[in-house]
Amino acid sequence: MTTVTDIDARGMRHCETTALGVLLRHQGLDLSEPMLFGLGCGLSFVYWDGKNMDFPFLGGRVRPFDLTRNLARVLGLELVVQETTSPRRAWQNVVAQVDAGHPVGLQLDSYHLDYFTSKVHFGGHVVALYGYDDRNAHLVDTDQQGGAVSTSLTSLAQARAARGPMTARHRSFTLTAASDLPSLRDRIVAAVTACADAFLNPPIANLGHRGIEKAGKLVGTWLRRTDDPRRDLPRAAHLMERAGTGGALFRNLYRDFLAECTHHLDSGRLRTGHGRYAEAATLWTQVAALIAEAGESGDARHLVQAGTLLGDLSRIEREAMQALSRLGTEQPGLHAPA
Repeated sequence: MTTVTDIDARGMRHCETTALGVLLRHQGLDLSEPMLFGLGCGLSFVYWDGKNMDFPFLGGRVRPFDLTRNLARVLGLELVVQETTSPRRAWQNVVAQVDAGHPVGLQLDSYHLDYFTSKVHFGGHVVALYGYDDRNAHLVDTDQQGGAVSTSLTSLAQARAARGPMTARHRSFTLTAASDLPSLRDRIVAAVTACADAFLNPPIANLGHRGIEKAGKLVGTWLRRTDDPRRDLPRAAHLMERAGTGGALFRNLYRDFLAECTHHLDSGRLRTGHGRYAEAATLWTQVAALIAEAGESGDARHLVQAGTLLGDLSRIEREAMQALSRLGTEQPGLHAPA
């Protein structure tokens, strides 16, 4: 068996931040999950529907792997990504890194992993691989999936070779931290303002605060959108609260990120953003509950209520991001060294 030494196999709530945490802790950089998510500009929103979809999709984060790219940019990390159409070459890429003493991040379809509790195809899943033997690969996944886990080499190969929405071509990646990281203030300001600008200025109406507003207008039609509302509406609510990582479509993680930032950066705009996202997180949980109740009862009044709350959420999050987009222009002070 070949394993990387000194691995902190700590599972977190979200797959990509879990893998990033493993790779960065091995570099001596230990950041909380909210800080990884926030510095990676992870918060977003998308309302997506189409003729080929069984039911509308609501997402609360950026696309898979964008968080990793953003984090590398903000922290000045060296990100090395390898992709190939060859399964043999893909495995050689991984083995070379592990044999050299480096954990490796992998993007794959979680459906094929032996230990995975939910058998649903998701090609944007990310894990950290830190060891292997003749039969199994040793991974770190989310706390919900067990943290330090193992899967057969056969299942791992299937997961990496999968094709479909959000999949990548046997993607593996490593991160290397520079010895002179940017100052804490600079990292926070750069990440928060970039995330806010993207949220406030979406290229299409399905994204950002405009996407939330659109969801509010369309959620009232959801009982007519499905042949099986008792299945589809509770499932949508479940994805919002469970696949939304701690609930509220990732708003809890971003709320906690902003709270952690206030311990280091003295900014009224930062505190305003934190307060708004604390409010938003609670309202998103209420929206999910109303959607589930509408599916179980068949009563469209719950969806009308959900639509009203979504309209409020569009305004609340827009106000939060407007404040955060101006972070760094008020001469804030540091409470702690970078």
